[in-house]
Amino acid sequence: MFSSTRCAFLSNSGLGGCSSLCDAQRKRSTRFRVVSMTPSSSRSGDRNGSVVMETPLKELKKESTVADVDNNPISAGGPQDVYGEDRATEDHFVTPWSVSVASGYTLLRDPHFNKGLAFTENERDAHYLRGLLPPSVIPQETQVKKMIQHVRQYQVPLQKYMAMMDLQERNERLFYKLLIDHVEELLPVVYTPTVGEACQKYGSIFMRPQGLYISLKEKGKIREVLRNWPEKNIQVIVVTDGERILGLGDLGCQGMGIPVGKLSLYTALGGVRPSACLPITIDVGTNNEKLLNDELYIGLKQRRATGQEYAELMHEFMTAVKQTYGEKVLIQFEDFANHNAFDLLEKYRSTHLVFNDDIQGTASVVLAGLVAALKLVGGNLADHRFLFLGAGEAGTGIAELIALETSKQTNAPLAEVRKNIWLVDSKGLIVSSRKDSLQHFKKPWAHEHEPVRNLVDAVNKIKPTVLIGTSGQGRTFTKEVIEAMASINERPIILSLSNPTSQSECTAEEAYKWSQGRAIFASGSPFPPVEYEGKVFVPGQANNAYIFPGFGLGLIMSGTIRVHDDLLLAASEALAAQVSQENFDKGLIYPPFTNIRKISAHIAANVAAKAYELGLATRLPQPKDLVKFAESCMYTPSYRSYR
Repeated sequence: MFSSTRCAFLSNSGLGGCSSLCDAQRKRSTRFRVVSMTPSSSRSGDRNGSVVMETPLKELKKESTVADVDNNPISAGGPQDVYGEDRATEDHFVTPWSVSVASGYTLLRDPHFNKGLAFTENERDAHYLRGLLPPSVIPQETQVKKMIQHVRQYQVPLQKYMAMMDLQERNERLFYKLLIDHVEELLPVVYTPTVGEACQKYGSIFMRPQGLYISLKEKGKIREVLRNWPEKNIQVIVVTDGERILGLGDLGCQGMGIPVGKLSLYTALGGVRPSACLPITIDVGTNNEKLLNDELYIGLKQRRATGQEYAELMHEFMTAVKQTYGEKVLIQFEDFANHNAFDLLEKYRSTHLVFNDDIQGTASVVLAGLVAALKLVGGNLADHRFLFLGAGEAGTGIAELIALETSKQTNAPLAEVRKNIWLVDSKGLIVSSRKDSLQHFKKPWAHEHEPVRNLVDAVNKIKPTVLIGTSGQGRTFTKEVIEAMASINERPIILSLSNPTSQSECTAEEAYKWSQGRAIFASGSPFPPVEYEGKVFVPGQANNAYIFPGFGLGLIMSGTIRVHDDLLLAASEALAAQVSQENFDKGLIYPPFTNIRKISAHIAANVAAKAYELGLATRLPQPKDLVKFAESCMYTPSYRSYR
């Protein structure tokens, strides 16, 4: 017996679906014969798997997949829904295949099919579970109540993170059901700020591998490594090289927590199937001396590869991904250092479906917040002046998207609207006299002005209406800076975006207190409500999780082949439109996360509509109601009934 790639047959014909094999196998001359097919024939075979294949495992593994359902996908949102993950297939019966039918002890150890005590009496008989479970049958809703109580018993956020990751490894559907039902409470646990600490301690908390690790040792055979991943219908890859994890610096191979966390949100918030998600870490070494000397460090213990060696490895990776998964797989770059992030995005945006969340995702969510904030302060983007602390990936990405939207609204040249946007880096205000020494992505923001060294002086001289922090340096929006913003503006817009919480430029309490309760504030990491002079302020969170899950779903469901800047603008407009008057009355410029899947469906629909308009979508014909289509394509974590 062997178990390679899981398969699930959704047709009502039960095991008869075995006649429909993938195209690659259909073309092969190798024999493929089912020796035993009935789970009930326990006397003649292993109860933990009752289908025996004669094709050698090595030959099966060479192919792109083992078996498919049929040539007609149940839902049109992407590849065939062979596991019954999308809303459109929620009522279909599923056979828990794993080359063989998973049953007994094997079924309980498979996180994709395990239901714990929710297995029905009939399922326990059919799949040899009698005696392997206590007799009680508990529905999924009760399991969710039990698990949220289990998570809440921990006081330390990292312990909550580990409890959630352990659940994901045991029962995938329960993990996502729990996360969706308690998204506002658990989002900070599975992602920022807790994921930052998890990455720092990844070596000591590492239990089992999640995702693919591609290191310099695999150079020349990356495509072979990709084939080792059991899922073949991959739609989204999140990849990092670990050099700039949040605001924590070079964490090397331990940065894997970021792709794993991001893809959990792709599924929970955007409805992308977990089976279609692949987290990858590119390990080229680390320059973190503490990690190099740590015996528990799980990555390559060498200095980072750079230059041609790095470029060749990344090019092999990008080529292998496209060859293995096709033209329409979305590759999201995550937490690369500035010098590599911009170069990779520029190099591959015309040949691959690539997206950098630090540059483009952050820009899109901030632009949405600014568009919403205009309803509180009045005017349009062209009427405001922007000052950034931080001129890296996030800062320049946000600045460029603001300029693009302003240019679109006013028909003014891009170079002209950029003059209302100013950036401060570690050496002070970016001005034209510094142009020769600036990195290429900073040069468009070098305007005519005398040199200014510190932030408070820049605020007093530039007189911005909007102050945005992307520096990764905590507590840099000092009392003097906030008071200067409040003296210039009746309602200063202050966005403290750096993650995790410890690196935030200021806290919500500081922003409201130092501005006498007049600031319109949002942050990258969550802050609790603040009471000031008898009024309660609820700070907004400019979290990329508002954008990238719905954005990715929109690309997938439309079969988009390239990311255009107009798609990012479409995502921003859709998010801003979801802010209600009730939210504005509380001073919020983002909607609550409780409605995130509805928000993601609207973002996906808007992105897909723009892709069809630009001729970038390949899934034809265009659905009449894109919002309903997006909802039908979304993964639902409800348990399926097994034959």
